[in-house]
Amino acid sequence: MYCQLLSGMIHRQQVLRLGAVFASAFPCAISFLKCNWVSLCNDIRTGKLSPVITDSGCRLAISSILKSVDPHLADEIENICSRRSWKGIVCNLCPKAKYIEAVVTGSMSQYIPALEYYSMGKLPLVCTMYASSECYFGVNLKPLCDPANVSFTLLPNMGYYEFIPLGKDETYGNEDDMISLNKLVDLVHIKTGCYYELVVTTFSGQFFITFFKNTCYYLQLRLVSKQKTSNHKINT
Repeated sequence: MYCQLLSGMIHRQQVLRLGAVFASAFPCAISFLKCNWVSLCNDIRTGKLSPVITDSGCRLAISSILKSVDPHLADEIENICSRRSWKGIVCNLCPKAKYIEAVVTGSMSQYIPALEYYSMGKLPLVCTMYASSECYFGVNLKPLCDPANVSFTLLPNMGYYEFIPLGKDETYGNEDDMISLNKLVDLVHIKTGCYYELVVTTFSGQFFITFFKNTCYYLQLRLVSKQKTSNHKINT
């Protein structure tokens, strides 16, 4: 992360997009920047990478970017980061950035206030797709919509989709219970306004379940997965 932030600071006037897979990565990056901006400024001011970075590959890659001393740039960054409030810090450091791209649905929605604080609400939060380790299965056809209204359109060429109808309480019973195959509903037979567990089978034969609420042919993500990814796993 140190080398990534250093590269971004050096090219801060050229950064047009800020992105991460999950929204939770942004508060982590900001916290890291708060702890290391003095060292980053020193690297830029002296034209030498901090000895804290010991990986030879990282040092070699940064050497092609950190070519010369730039005290003026270091002073600019120091001016911004030494302010008492970090509200809008993202826009101040990257004034040409157009948007922030990250997954902000499901459990990641809790980080929306933090993203809006650090961008001062000036940068749209763009959530373009939803995917898993098995495959991509949903794209957002309205990427500039409000994060609360994000919905994903299924990609029928990415896997085979089936649905488990849920009751009004959005459950089908004990989650450890076996689901009979005759309860599965094909995509063409789902009903508007109903709740379903989405079963995705990939071409390699892997399958997983995600919870969606159907709204016409758009599917609004409500929860992430039965195999939940914790913030601890994301951030480590």
